[in-house]
Amino acid sequence: MTDDRDWQDWAAVVGRTQEMWMKAWAESLGEGATKPGLGVTPPTGDRPMGPDPSQWMEAGVQAWTKGMDAWSRMMRQMEQAGQAADRRFSAEEWSENPVFEGMKQAYLGWSSKMMETVETIEGLDEDAREKLRFATREFVDAMSPANFALTNPQVLRKAAETGGESVAAGMKNFFGDLARGQMTQSPEGAFELGKDLATTPGKVIFETPLYQLIQYAPTTDKVLETPLVIFPPWINRFYILDLTPEKSFVRWAIDQGLTLFMVSWRSADETIADIEMDDYVGAQIEAIEVVRDLLGVEKVHTIGYCVAGTVLAMTLAALAARKEDERVASATFFTAQVDFSDAGELTAFVSDETMHTLEQLTAETGVLDGRVLAATFNLLRGRDLVWNYVVNNYLLGQEPRPFDLLHWNGDVTNLPGKWHRDYLERLYRQNLMVEPGAISVLGQPVDLTNIRTPAYVQAGEMDHIAPPQSVWKIMEHLSGPKRFVLAGSGHIAGVVNPPSAGKYHYSVCEKDVDSLEGFKSAATRHDGSWWPDWISWIRDLDDKTVKPDGARQPGKGKLKPIEDAPGRYVKTR
Repeated sequence: MTDDRDWQDWAAVVGRTQEMWMKAWAESLGEGATKPGLGVTPPTGDRPMGPDPSQWMEAGVQAWTKGMDAWSRMMRQMEQAGQAADRRFSAEEWSENPVFEGMKQAYLGWSSKMMETVETIEGLDEDAREKLRFATREFVDAMSPANFALTNPQVLRKAAETGGESVAAGMKNFFGDLARGQMTQSPEGAFELGKDLATTPGKVIFETPLYQLIQYAPTTDKVLETPLVIFPPWINRFYILDLTPEKSFVRWAIDQGLTLFMVSWRSADETIADIEMDDYVGAQIEAIEVVRDLLGVEKVHTIGYCVAGTVLAMTLAALAARKEDERVASATFFTAQVDFSDAGELTAFVSDETMHTLEQLTAETGVLDGRVLAATFNLLRGRDLVWNYVVNNYLLGQEPRPFDLLHWNGDVTNLPGKWHRDYLERLYRQNLMVEPGAISVLGQPVDLTNIRTPAYVQAGEMDHIAPPQSVWKIMEHLSGPKRFVLAGSGHIAGVVNPPSAGKYHYSVCEKDVDSLEGFKSAATRHDGSWWPDWISWIRDLDDKTVKPDGARQPGKGKLKPIEDAPGRYVKTR
């Protein structure tokens, strides 16, 4: 424990640090510069950030001064109650050594006060406050004493125990990552596609320059007559839904009696740099038609994950405008957005400066390097996906442990630059998708209210990429029958949650509600995975079954196998 004098000394140090930072920040904002080290720029033009930046500094310093005594008491009480646990400070020295213990408590209190200051500054609209909240959190996470060699007792102890070998190993890791332009989160070579991941048996039965279509082998004596086509996001590799066998949604769905097809998008290069929104909508429609023709069925079930779900809504609107929407039996949306009016923290990355930077990055090849997006998404969970590996890989000189999910996270894909900027501009910045006719695809106006296809909408409680309040808005725009499910965890673990794992929970509501808050108030919470709820919903729509013979077997129909799953597109960077 630290005594009052220790607290006063640390409070003075941290108070001076915070005041200097607030002053520097205010001056940079006054000059229209970006926030230090974050690449997040305050709004300009007709969307004012709020009061003069000097007021931010004054408000921050006043809030700090008024709250320091209460904060010190609170932190001591939290410590005594055992509530100040933080895995960044799990080493025993953080609690047993007075210097490090005081440093930890000072930092935790300072960071808490900084975040509190964001909420108490007056005169900010919610958009500006969200940007400030994000920037401040990134700053305070970066300033943790655990992130610096000389203030992290684990790092000092490791260096002493190894005679400096850990420092050398850390430098080797750092320069290796610097050369490849990407932080290592799972050891290279720990997993091999087709051997350790994406192992579900199947064949590539159709391909274009933009995507491959994989058909998986059935495992049941009977299958549902209506097949399923999955559209994963082209921002990442499809095998997030086919990780190890025990985590694979693909394998599980097949075992439930579904004839399953997966689209595997090609990582963009200069040959497809000019791909636009129409091309992705056209690819979805084409895949649907290929499956209908192959199996001789009238309709298919569909799943769209993240951005592919956004585009699936465009596809459904285009089919509705053509009077062809009966070709889709259902649409399931995994963490997908159509209304970007409350899109969360990613809005911090759609400023004018960001758009200009993206144009510069893609000027030569027309392609956005996937490592840029990977870094952006990692920043949304910087404490876990950035600083955790800075400490482990670079300061401690250790290799990260093999982890299938993080292997996938680092297996980046490139994007057509023009499409990406258009997506950010028209959807995130202008939110045109919810204005009937403001966007057209394949010559058809996008009007979400014309979509009457049964929809299953899944969101994650802790999703930082597609926040649940944003995903919920799909319910306000589609006109057909809808079911909303709020799953535990976030953008990935909230989706990839097999029943056998017995993890997390999900909530459903059988009443008609008109808001997410209403849903939460009336919903029933269930332990475990939401997958069984989804397959029950699918069967309720149509439970007719057929034998899995003929074209239901990959390569046995009119489309001959091109290669074994998972195919070569998913392996090409």
